[in-house]
Amino acid sequence: MEELTGSLPAKDGVACFARLYLQVTKGVQQELAGVTFRDPVYLDRLDVVFADLFFAAVTKQPPAWAPLFADRAAKHVAPLQFALAGMSAHINRDLPVALVTTANELGHALEEGSPQHADFQTVNAVLARVERTVKQQYLTGFLRTLDRLLHRVDRLDDVVAMWDVARARGAAWANGQALWALRGTPAVADACLDALDRMVGLTARGLLVPAETWLQRLSRLTRGH
Repeated sequence: MEELTGSLPAKDGVACFARLYLQVTKGVQQELAGVTFRDPVYLDRLDVVFADLFFAAVTKQPPAWAPLFADRAAKHVAPLQFALAGMSAHINRDLPVALVTTANELGHALEEGSPQHADFQTVNAVLARVERTVKQQYLTGFLRTLDRLLHRVDRLDDVVAMWDVARARGAAWANGQALWALRGTPAVADACLDALDRMVGLTARGLLVPAETWLQRLSRLTRGH
């Protein structure tokens, strides 16, 4: 992840997501350092499978990821929008796939109340706190404060309101259960994943609608960006 972020321009949309992903991952690791999990092997494997799906998306670009890669150089899209579009694709589309893959590999069922589900929910709570803190880095600065005073209805606020990581992970678990239940009928499971993939892609398009206000645009133009 560090190699990827280091190889991309700072304003690149994929880099904006990768930086958020990296910061959140490090923050979660620190927060969970003293936590005892019921099945740490499961969580470790899930993390690896989950991250690998992002790296695969860099080359394959499934429909959920396509809007971010298509608009990664857009100048009127805020860095936070890029970051949240990536988080949406990764959690809403990739996480259900990672849950099913990991369950298959380790022989666990995706069941409510299982040790794996309890650990998953523990991570949810910590992840939500860390992501809130990291997200504020995209919303700081005098210009941002002034802009919010001048624009009481700011579309970037709407973008932020569209995204909640804890709810997204809860939905991902439910979608993972649906895919798990369909594993005996591969054609139906593939159709279900394809529909989810495309629906998440539509959400990403909404997250990436330019939110830049006139003052932000003026600041960017005066800096020559």
